[in-house]
Amino acid sequence: MGEVNKDAVEKYLENNPQFAKEYFDRKMRAEVLGSIFKVKPGDVKEGVSFKDMSRLEECNIIFELMTEIQDEAGVMEKIVHKALQRLAQLLAADRCSMFLCRSRNGIPEVASRILDVTPTSSYEDNLVKPENELVLPLDTGIVGWVAHTKKFFNVPDVTKNNHFSDILDKKTGYKTVNMLAIPITQGKEVLAVVMALNKLNAPEFSKEDEEVFKKYLNFVSLVIKNHHTSYLYNIESRRSQMLLWSANKVFEELTDIERQFHKALYTIRMYLNCERYSIGLLDMTKEKEFYDEWPIRLGEAEPYKGPKTPDGREVNFYKIIDYLLHGQEEIKVIPSPPADHWCLVSGLPTYVAENGLICNMMNAPEDEYFSFQKGPVDESGWVVKNVLSLPIVNKKEEIVGVATFYNRKDGKPFDEYDEQIIETLTQFLGWSVLNTDTYDKMNKLENRKDIAQEMLMYQTKATPAEVESILKYKEKLHVNSLDECDQKDLVRILKEELPDPKDLELYEFRFSDFPVTEHGLITCGIRLFFEINVVEKFKVPAEVLTRWMYTVRKGYRDITYHNWRHGFNVGQTMFTLLMTGKIKKYYTDLEAFAMVAAAFCHDIDHRGTNNLYQMKSAAPLAKLHGSSILERHHLEYSKTLLQDESLNIFQNLNKRQFETVLHLFEVAIIATDLALYFKKRTMFQKIVDAIEKMETEEQAIKYISIDPTKKEVIMAMMMTGCDLSAITKPWEVQSKVALMVANEFWEQGDLERTVLQQQPIPMMDRNKGDELPKLQVGFIDFVCTFVYKEFSRFHKEITPMFDGLQNNRVEWKTRADEYEEKMKAIEEQKKKEEEAAAQK
Repeated sequence: MGEVNKDAVEKYLENNPQFAKEYFDRKMRAEVLGSIFKVKPGDVKEGVSFKDMSRLEECNIIFELMTEIQDEAGVMEKIVHKALQRLAQLLAADRCSMFLCRSRNGIPEVASRILDVTPTSSYEDNLVKPENELVLPLDTGIVGWVAHTKKFFNVPDVTKNNHFSDILDKKTGYKTVNMLAIPITQGKEVLAVVMALNKLNAPEFSKEDEEVFKKYLNFVSLVIKNHHTSYLYNIESRRSQMLLWSANKVFEELTDIERQFHKALYTIRMYLNCERYSIGLLDMTKEKEFYDEWPIRLGEAEPYKGPKTPDGREVNFYKIIDYLLHGQEEIKVIPSPPADHWCLVSGLPTYVAENGLICNMMNAPEDEYFSFQKGPVDESGWVVKNVLSLPIVNKKEEIVGVATFYNRKDGKPFDEYDEQIIETLTQFLGWSVLNTDTYDKMNKLENRKDIAQEMLMYQTKATPAEVESILKYKEKLHVNSLDECDQKDLVRILKEELPDPKDLELYEFRFSDFPVTEHGLITCGIRLFFEINVVEKFKVPAEVLTRWMYTVRKGYRDITYHNWRHGFNVGQTMFTLLMTGKIKKYYTDLEAFAMVAAAFCHDIDHRGTNNLYQMKSAAPLAKLHGSSILERHHLEYSKTLLQDESLNIFQNLNKRQFETVLHLFEVAIIATDLALYFKKRTMFQKIVDAIEKMETEEQAIKYISIDPTKKEVIMAMMMTGCDLSAITKPWEVQSKVALMVANEFWEQGDLERTVLQQQPIPMMDRNKGDELPKLQVGFIDFVCTFVYKEFSRFHKEITPMFDGLQNNRVEWKTRADEYEEKMKAIEEQKKKEEEAAAQK
């Protein structure tokens, strides 16, 4: 037998693996195995085979791995590094590496994280620093292909694999021959790719190597998944905190977009995970002023040819807010920043503003497209490394600014999760611009309203000449200015110009305004305030009372019925109910003052159309007021007059008294909405029933006067009685007024027919004017009778109003019956003619 050398034995064993396995399992002793794997002699029982020893070593490795996972729970890379060291030993691989999978700018990629791990290499040498990362897209190299397909690969010869790329080999000088590569996945997401390179004792990795690789990578997979889950939790926690705090600050600041952004971004700075960030605010001007266009049109200046936002605005950053979080915190606000400012000089913010894209860049200074500063950008010594830039877009999809974030705190480039969390923030900030826009619009509307009120006052407010036509201070006091006059003298000369209330029957329910001019009604109105003794008691300046009364008259439009004459009649009836009707005893002088003033104003600026028409025509008033549309407008108009000190007849009241007056104005004027009449009349009837049962007047006064609600109910019913009082006037007055009311209704009916293209109801239809008597009778029976019947029960002094109503009903009923007979006769005649025609 020839001599057997070492190479021949090795070759035989390699060619006969089953024999080798059986031999070593049978012949190799524990002491030998223990010395190989550094196991103490006492730890291994005599007779332990190679197979048993392999299991022992495997258990030992697994135990060590679990211990290291526990000890290094905070550093994923260290645990993976130790696992890869053991894998390299078990697989007899020359080295192992790990690439992490991530996405930037919506494009997935793999980046080297741990490279060239051997059983003896150090963690520090194998860990790849962020600035030295090798980044590959998924269509480059076997590692990219593994991440793309999510499949395990055993590559016996990389040169024969179409997906192999030698980029890493060229960079490191290493030559890859064969490899094992496996993806680490969580659900459908690939987290990492682990590789074992170059089998040392064989030309390629075997099936057993594959099994060992997959088995031990379960531990690596567990570590990476835990790390990724923890990272996602941290991301969501940061996102929640950012939105919570930014929302808090956004809604705290509604007046200015700059302060809104600044407060929000400064508050959440600790959650942004970057060293520095800047906000560039864009000019929102879409069109230039005409005078800025002149130089271009005249050829004196070149038209703008620079970048524009997607909606066509010139990219012009009017302000930059720069937040430095690295080292000592610092905030800089740069108004009108120059083009060479370090935030803008790279061209990235302009590019983002122009295209509306998210830009995520690693190793930004090395980028060829943008010109980032390679050295320190300012005196702080801070240097740009990685950049994430996003547009801030409002609800109109307009780019209002650009947010740029620099250098993630852990040194790694920004990833897809950073993009998502920052995009959420910028979207929220963009949408929150709506708050400042709305506030700005509200301010503009408020300013327009103030201007409109000023214009209204200028047109409506009584002029000095109009005031002097009643208060003749120049003629009688021989002065040029009201400031030179004493109030007592002004009151005296004012009274001299006022009519005698008895001559005009101002205390009578039958009062008619027809004999009096509209100017004369102004003086009559002033007289009523003197008659209830409130002018001197509440120190109402004579010129203010005159100016207010004249202005109220001018506030009524020149329409058919709801004009100044109607306004005065309601005020006079309120006065008469208080004084002649003896209702004043339930109210204070201040309340009576407010009630008469509110009655004069109750229909001011009436448009000649009712609430329903306002809604049908979608008038601005209908959009402003939800219910009692015109009544609320009359109330607001009245309050507006009182806001002018020169028109405020209540100017010398204290705050509480003035608030009482405004409340009474509201109750009185809103009560004239007939839609509310049916709600209040039952309450009024109960009060009247209670009063009827009382034996003394003192009991009745106490019952009502101590209860503000009862007083308001009575006052509301009084306003209804005043508003409808024309129906109680003598027939010669009532018939004329009824025709004016009908004409105004018919005018509205004409508008409904022509403007709204609708058929008006009979009351508004002038084609059914002959039915007016019948409609009047129905109105008296359905609405008016209850009012004046209950008032006559309440106070017998008011009975003349009920009597007048009944008399007018007789007149209207007579005419309605005559019309009915006439129509009946016409119908019978028509029927006879039809019968006669049929017989022929």
